[in-house]
Amino acid sequence: MSLVHWILILNLWILKANSLQAGSRVVLREIGHNIVGGSDPKDYAVELNATNFDAVLKDTPATYAIVEFFAHWCPACRNYKHHYENVAKLFNGPNAVHPGIVLITRVDCAVKINSKLCDKFSVSHYPMLFWGPPTKFFAGWSSNQAKSKLRVIDDGRTAERLLNWINKQIGSSYGLEDEKFENEHLSSNISDPGQIARAVYDVEEATATAFDIILEHKMIKSETRAPLIKFLQLLVAHHPSRRCRKGSAEVLVNFDDLCPLDMWSSDKHDVDTSNMIGVLRNFHICGKDVPRGYWMFCRGSKNDTRGFSCGLWVLMHSLSVRIEDGESQTAFTSICDFIHNFFICQECRQHFYEMCSSVKGPFTKARDFALWLWSAHNEVNERLMKEEASLKTGDPKFPKIIWPPKQLCPSCHYSRGPKDKGGSQIDWKRDEVFKFLISYYGNTLVSLYKEKGLLVGDGTTVILEDSSTNAVVVPVGAALAIALASCAFGALACYWRSQQKNRKPRRSWS
Repeated sequence: MSLVHWILILNLWILKANSLQAGSRVVLREIGHNIVGGSDPKDYAVELNATNFDAVLKDTPATYAIVEFFAHWCPACRNYKHHYENVAKLFNGPNAVHPGIVLITRVDCAVKINSKLCDKFSVSHYPMLFWGPPTKFFAGWSSNQAKSKLRVIDDGRTAERLLNWINKQIGSSYGLEDEKFENEHLSSNISDPGQIARAVYDVEEATATAFDIILEHKMIKSETRAPLIKFLQLLVAHHPSRRCRKGSAEVLVNFDDLCPLDMWSSDKHDVDTSNMIGVLRNFHICGKDVPRGYWMFCRGSKNDTRGFSCGLWVLMHSLSVRIEDGESQTAFTSICDFIHNFFICQECRQHFYEMCSSVKGPFTKARDFALWLWSAHNEVNERLMKEEASLKTGDPKFPKIIWPPKQLCPSCHYSRGPKDKGGSQIDWKRDEVFKFLISYYGNTLVSLYKEKGLLVGDGTTVILEDSSTNAVVVPVGAALAIALASCAFGALACYWRSQQKNRKPRRSWS
């Protein structure tokens, strides 16, 4: 048996093992559907059990979680359910009014599989509600734990009282009649650099959304095939989310079989294209839970502001600070070609293409590419500032600004010059700007994933030593599993590239 066959078998074994780990992970974007047999299809609260409890709480972007321990035979629990659901619909699911803040869940203690889980929390009555940071639920709770981060909710017997209790904890004023994007208390990202940590979820959301748009609009054609391959290669190497790197690798190593170069020369290319898109939809480029249907850092105060475009910018910046010098020109062309071919807004992609075309020579330093992208983003913001001011289409809570402001990076600014045509010229300390970009879009961006151990995505903690490299430190007990997975994907990717180089008609896109 050839080496390639052994690698494929090893890869399938690793994927199988990962799929079995942590039980069945709840897909947060499908909270409105059945998750546990017998539950109401209209339920908003996430049904947890002993097999998925840790995984769901570990994966959630929410800052807080509520877990209700109940028994399905309990009359008081049945009567309380509609109160609990009225609060859950505010926070859970893609149509939530206030997504990503509190994850509302429940555990049925009358189901035998959950007996030990309920014992772990010393459940003394039904329903019993707990509040705390999601990752603090792993250790359980008992009444004699003075320093526990979990709290028993003692005043939540109606929807109104439960929501009031939540408001007191987080300093909000949410109401049961809130409608989407009304009564918002969004945190400003201008003065708090730590806010970007929430954007790691938006980077995944933007990646998955971009992939969905490409398939939905059938944008993979003979002339766009090569740019997509190059962008996937960039994601495999440098995406800040490991599960997006893994998902991109799975698409990449199967791409030649699913989308051969000669597919469009066939008389049946329409049928072949539909079949290819159907198969590609089965690939979850950032995991099966993504896209979630909402934004965190990139959420606007209005429904039609920020969101996808913000997430895509964060993705591009995060890629720019992770490449090496020798990759700078390849990263530049990959991003420019991807936006030019796959960004659905025609005017936006044309402006971006013009900025790319204005670059005179190839990039030889990662620093230069990162600063060019930063400068290009400010150029876009400056143009949109004028348009949005004229048309009143901007987000009042997140107006376009020249970035980063002094509140975020005081050392980046020399001084402000005289106003020119309604704007102001900023004398930048470019070395300081580059340092800020590396910190902001590097370590700070993935800090939440470090805390939750999600940089790997398979339950094993991996901590990035340097955001500008791929170096990792792995616990000894997990080293072998990570090495096997990395070798399998790496070998498959190398084999894929070697095959392309050996196929002369396809050398131009390898």
